[in-house]
Amino acid sequence: MGARIRFSEPDDAAAIQAIYAPNVESTAISFELQPPTVEEMAARMAKIASQYPWLVCEIDGVVAGYVYACQHRERAAYRSAVDVTVYVDAAYRRRGVARALYTCLIALVKQQGYTTAFAGITLPNQGSVGAHEAMGFRPVAVYQKVGYKLGEWRDVGWWQLDLRSDAAEPTEPTPIRDLCKTPGVAAVLAEGERLLQIGQA
Repeated sequence: MGARIRFSEPDDAAAIQAIYAPNVESTAISFELQPPTVEEMAARMAKIASQYPWLVCEIDGVVAGYVYACQHRERAAYRSAVDVTVYVDAAYRRRGVARALYTCLIALVKQQGYTTAFAGITLPNQGSVGAHEAMGFRPVAVYQKVGYKLGEWRDVGWWQLDLRSDAAEPTEPTPIRDLCKTPGVAAVLAEGERLLQIGQA
């Protein structure tokens, strides 16, 4: 069946929850203390689905990972910035899944008109830092001892990716539901799939 990248669907909630839950239960990667239920995950997906992209990677029909963008902050002046997050099932790591997903996501949020993407990483996490910096993110800040989990205070580093090089006044971002009606979206997903094929060769 091969590998493909597509927009998430409501029926993906169970697979996405199964990928995410171990990161909540056993690591400090996520600052949640209890994993969301499948129903809660479905509600989170639905909440952002009209404005921001949420993608999944399927390998041989199995959801191997997912990536999404969401609101950076609520106040209106932040509306051109997004936060981005990627998770990959442990069985599919080191196969280029995160890179392929991020390649698609970054291209989509650029097309939407967002100007900056941010990623928060619980430290230390050399693998995640390396993956983000390979995508062009640069470190900009560290929140020290900002969260307490698994018996320790945790630092969170923030990485930034500039999506536009000019400093012109931003335009209102295009909702992903509208961008999906344009022909360029299929090419974006195909590029991520091409990277998956290279990674598995």
